[in-house]
Amino acid sequence: MLKSDLIQSTSSWPFVEIRKLLKDRKTLIEKKNKITFQTGYGPSGLPHIGTFGEVSRTSMMINALNHIKDISSELITFSDDMDGLRKVPDNIPDAKILHENLGKPLTNIPDPFKKCKSFGEHNNKMLIEFLRKFKFNFIFKSSTENYKKGVFNNSIIRVLEKYDEIMNIILPTLRSERRKTYSPFLPICPETGKVLEIPIVEIDKKKNTIVFDNNGKEIKTDILDGKCKLQWKVDWAMRWFTFDVDFEMYGKDLIESATLSRKVCETLGKKPPNGFAYELFLDERGEKISKSKGNGITIDQWLRYAPPESLSFYMYQNPKRAKKLYSDVVPKAVDEYLSSIEKYSSQKSNEQILNPVWHVHNGSPPKEKIVMPFSMLLNIVGSSNAKNKDILWKFIKKFHKDIDPKNHKILDELTSYAINYFVDEVEPKKKYKKPNKDEKKALQNLISILKKIPQSTPAEEIQTMIYTAGKENGYSDNLRNWFKLIYEVTFGEINGPRMGFFISFFGIKETIDLMEKKLKMQL
Repeated sequence: MLKSDLIQSTSSWPFVEIRKLLKDRKTLIEKKNKITFQTGYGPSGLPHIGTFGEVSRTSMMINALNHIKDISSELITFSDDMDGLRKVPDNIPDAKILHENLGKPLTNIPDPFKKCKSFGEHNNKMLIEFLRKFKFNFIFKSSTENYKKGVFNNSIIRVLEKYDEIMNIILPTLRSERRKTYSPFLPICPETGKVLEIPIVEIDKKKNTIVFDNNGKEIKTDILDGKCKLQWKVDWAMRWFTFDVDFEMYGKDLIESATLSRKVCETLGKKPPNGFAYELFLDERGEKISKSKGNGITIDQWLRYAPPESLSFYMYQNPKRAKKLYSDVVPKAVDEYLSSIEKYSSQKSNEQILNPVWHVHNGSPPKEKIVMPFSMLLNIVGSSNAKNKDILWKFIKKFHKDIDPKNHKILDELTSYAINYFVDEVEPKKKYKKPNKDEKKALQNLISILKKIPQSTPAEEIQTMIYTAGKENGYSDNLRNWFKLIYEVTFGEINGPRMGFFISFFGIKETIDLMEKKLKMQL
């Protein structure tokens, strides 16, 4: 357990939210001696990083809770797999079968991947697999399973009992035309198998049956055992009610929906859970990441390019600020993760608990010395032409025999990630600059300076010499352009590593050979 004064004073958001939760729900929590967290997932498309973010952030809160109070907790990951498919995702290979089954519950639609019994089951399986990769402790619950097994029956009866009050909550928020047809109950059509959004004609609260108007044809159905499902705002509230949920976070685009669901939950007879509205995840164009579009970076891509801990690190930071999630953000995220590990050991307790790596590693971050930033490792991959891990390690050990894979596990992992990222994302985008006469002369002057210094020259001294060379060659007013010239000619990129450190690590002779080779190529 952490010291009480530290727990109460820290501004680390998982602790802030847990303190608030324990205060707001003190009586309820003491009564059941358990705290239930929930995250929701709509399997109408393949799982994406936004889904991971909810589970990751909620898990960080549970970790904070474990340092504050000795109490049982659970994390429910709920799949809305009984929803009717409204739109065919863009990133599905054989979409014809989905088009043919629009409107049906996701668990009643054949799997276009031909791996599972249904499209919903396929996406659920993917969700479970990728969450397990991160070793999250969660309980998976399926909407279809809970409806059909009668788990929701008592709560659905409660919704029927409170039908008029619930309608009074929802109807004022709808357009006039929608009010005429709205019903919190959605029957499954006995003929087509589709989830129908049709108006109610008659309710029998004693028999738990409803008669619906399906374009002039009446459908009478039992509302229990999966023959009916609820509109999602009422469904959301019903889940909170059924599972005694104490906390659930959601994207800021669902704030209005959450407000309505809270009112419904209160009407059903329970205090709604504490909420936390996070900002949305955006692609490189600033558009919201969507399961149906498949835009932004995927979980599989991130795990090909960087360690899972770097993704958790990215999720911890500023959850109430919009985040862009595409391949270009990965190197920076990894570098910030490495930098935070490096800082951790020298920080005081109150600083450590604010450090994201404390939350990523459940209070015990690795103690390994960080050898280099990921961005520099990418430059070394390109400059050494290493296409596999063994070749890259041979190059590193050529100049740094003291650096061993066994004692530098983080660096060892990063070598494979760096090669993957370089091959997929860096190499195809490289554009080497052809320097003009003055630019070429400036770079040759820098090479002349490097030829005069020994390999043992400290990195900071080399950096100072590069600054001086820039000033002496017409870049005194804009040294950024000087480094940009070096990067574009040497690496084919606008940005690059701290050159003093790179040259010291890569080797002075090797850097001279690299720069001369690139200058000859641009003739």
